[in-house]
Amino acid sequence: MDTTLTIVSFVFFTGLVGALTYYFTRGDNHESSEGYFLAGRSLTGGVIAGSLLLTNLSTEQLVALNGAAFKDGICVLAWEVLAAVAMVIMALFFLPRFLKSGIATVPQYLEQRYDTGARTITTLIFIVAYAGILLPIILYTGATGLSGILNIKEIVGIANDTTVLWLTVWLVGIIGSIYAIFGGLRTVAVSDTINGFGLLVGGVMIAYFGLHAVAGEGGSLADGWNTLVTANPDKFNSIGGNKQSVPFFTLFTGVALLNLFYWCTNQQIIQRTFGASSLKEGQKGVLYAGFLKILGPIILVLPGVIAYHLYANDNIAADKAYGTLVSDVLPKPLAGFFAAAMVGAILSSFNSALNSTATLFSLGVYQPHLNPKATQKQVVSSGKWFGTAIALLAMSTAPLLANQDSIFGYLQKMNGLYFIPIFSVVLVGMLSKRVPASAAKLALIVGFAVIALGYFVFDELVDRVHEFHFLGIVFVSLVVLMLVIGKISPRAEDYVQQDSKAVDLTPWAWAKPAGFCLVLFVLSLYAYFADFSVLSH
Repeated sequence: MDTTLTIVSFVFFTGLVGALTYYFTRGDNHESSEGYFLAGRSLTGGVIAGSLLLTNLSTEQLVALNGAAFKDGICVLAWEVLAAVAMVIMALFFLPRFLKSGIATVPQYLEQRYDTGARTITTLIFIVAYAGILLPIILYTGATGLSGILNIKEIVGIANDTTVLWLTVWLVGIIGSIYAIFGGLRTVAVSDTINGFGLLVGGVMIAYFGLHAVAGEGGSLADGWNTLVTANPDKFNSIGGNKQSVPFFTLFTGVALLNLFYWCTNQQIIQRTFGASSLKEGQKGVLYAGFLKILGPIILVLPGVIAYHLYANDNIAADKAYGTLVSDVLPKPLAGFFAAAMVGAILSSFNSALNSTATLFSLGVYQPHLNPKATQKQVVSSGKWFGTAIALLAMSTAPLLANQDSIFGYLQKMNGLYFIPIFSVVLVGMLSKRVPASAAKLALIVGFAVIALGYFVFDELVDRVHEFHFLGIVFVSLVVLMLVIGKISPRAEDYVQQDSKAVDLTPWAWAKPAGFCLVLFVLSLYAYFADFSVLSH
């Protein structure tokens, strides 16, 4: 009976999201590239905020970040709360420049600032990274979490873990592909917003029922919290020690840079901001999402600490802690609802990354290089076919990640390969007027190659410095390299950005006050939970 209720609630919520998404997007234009890839530049602040949040809050966060908290405690909240600071910088500095250019992709901006070669190199790096790193990780973590919550082995009657993993990966991948390939960006954004509500409610429920489980029968939430803090004081320090996954000083090097790239220049995330109806709505969306992001630790860190308290002696793997907690503490009828919300989160990140990959290929490879005379319909069609091929590739490789020790650690490490070179080139492009295209192209290639060598050839040396400090060193070196080339061999003329007139660039009046409040809250949160004595150990 419990299993039936779980399945019924799962099917109901999943079907409801699909029906509502179809209702709200049934009249959309999916034939033109602007309609398909940019939602016709019609997205408002609320939709952008919901889409940003849920695209980020997928199972590589739910499962993997809670797994990191299971091992290291709340110091891993750095990935969540520092994101809010990065989003303030996005809203106030990066977004006005992107929207002024009227672009659909980050590589398009680099073409305007540098040349076609810089755009092509960046496009290819993005496509390879999304297809080979991001999409398989989303599918693998999604399948792992879903299997634990719904107990898919029992439902399908298959005892072999590997077979169940392959089955779940393909199920999720096919559903996500339908949204991304046939719906376009607005379909993705609307389904994200609807699913976002379910995910937030479900995530808070896990923390609620988890604290009650810690408190014991008849205990209150306050009892559960006090018991958790008293029994595990070392898990409630926002300052990471040298042997933990996020040492304190890395917050100022690699961790800060990875957050800045992710929220300011990562095509998969910021594409929905390019579809904003105006700068005002875009800034609202980014900053609304920032306020929601600082609540992220309740969903993405606290359950991991609760799982540690409950299962520390049960010898379970960190990345399985979250699924185990959900299965144990959530009432069965609600388990189906939360599984559906989790599927929404999986689909959100998967279809957003897939939509971005298709966008990058169509507008960055197919149209300029393979078929310059392509019609709008042909451009969109090429994206759909390429997206289908990439989805099949991701579904075929995702189960092979089963042998990784820490999925979240693996994700952040692999992200550095392309995050750092691209972010350095975008930032220098915005801050300088004379750095030439040759400097940008050299930085992209050299940065990618140096980080790859550091990870796979000189890994012992990188481990001594810490990989996040290594990324910081590479970033500074690339910036210096580009500035030196700009001095020795500058552009013939200063770069002047042209206003494309694509949207109204009047800023939101409350953008700066809202940004100030966000940064202040982050600093206050860190200070409240800080114990610097851990740095002397």
